[in-house]
Amino acid sequence: MRDNRNSPIWVERYRPHRVEDCILPEHIKTTFQEIVNRGVVPNMIFSGKAGGGKTTAAMAICDELDVEWILINASESGNIDTLRNEIREFASTASFGGGRKVVILDEADHLNPTSTQPALRGFIEEFTINVSFIFTCNNLSKIIEPLHSRTSVIEFNIPVPEKNGLMNQFLRRLRMILDGEEVEYDPMVLAALIQRYWPDFRRTINELQRYSLNGKIDEGILAQVRDVPMSELIKHLKNADFSSMRKWVAVHSDSDSVRIMRKIYDSCYDFIAKSSIPGVVMLIGDYQYKAAFAQDQEMHLASFLTELMSNAEFVK
Repeated sequence: MRDNRNSPIWVERYRPHRVEDCILPEHIKTTFQEIVNRGVVPNMIFSGKAGGGKTTAAMAICDELDVEWILINASESGNIDTLRNEIREFASTASFGGGRKVVILDEADHLNPTSTQPALRGFIEEFTINVSFIFTCNNLSKIIEPLHSRTSVIEFNIPVPEKNGLMNQFLRRLRMILDGEEVEYDPMVLAALIQRYWPDFRRTINELQRYSLNGKIDEGILAQVRDVPMSELIKHLKNADFSSMRKWVAVHSDSDSVRIMRKIYDSCYDFIAKSSIPGVVMLIGDYQYKAAFAQDQEMHLASFLTELMSNAEFVK
């Protein structure tokens, strides 16, 4: 089991070692607990938004089962030769305890779909006797179908009825971290920060650690966290500049699309003609709802902005 207690990075220091301690929707946690109870890790793909606990859950399963595992960041070690060497070296030797090993391929959607991903099919089959594979990705559609067919796909979507409960769990976790680090904080500010970055647990904790250097978590953190610049996007929408809009979406692909839609809703009277606002509100509501099911969030946001650009009348 990894020992992360002395890590200088809060995200690592407080990363849980048991499924029970992970902040996950109940149906996902039940599935993972059943895997732990049975004692065998199947081949799986974890898909969902960045910072939503996919890698943490994979590590917690391995730690709780006390199996040997390796984490490979596919966005950094995506070369097929590097992968082949790392995986083969790890998989070819017997586990210390004699059980199965696990390869966690983080950010697997960054792997080349025409060379590296097809090669992974062979790895799964070659080492099926003693190695399981867990792939994590933000964009499930970028994982080729042959890998889907060789794995169980777990989508880290949060059901609406469970959102408030999970937010409260995360708030308690943040308070525990800050108490452990002896940092003063305002609980209302923590709640506001969770709302701003939900469901990106990693980014929320990173922002808290960065701001904690001031010795106290107060309203100043809400002013300092990076916000999405909307003026440039609005200019592209007014000019019906589809190409520039798509580039803007690509640059801000790590931002929460639902939050961007909310910002448009909050400011729409400033740049959209009054006659178009009812239709825009309905469009925002429709796309916010669909965001929970969209496989490619970048494409989903671009689709929303394209429809907004096409149908709304803008104030010049």
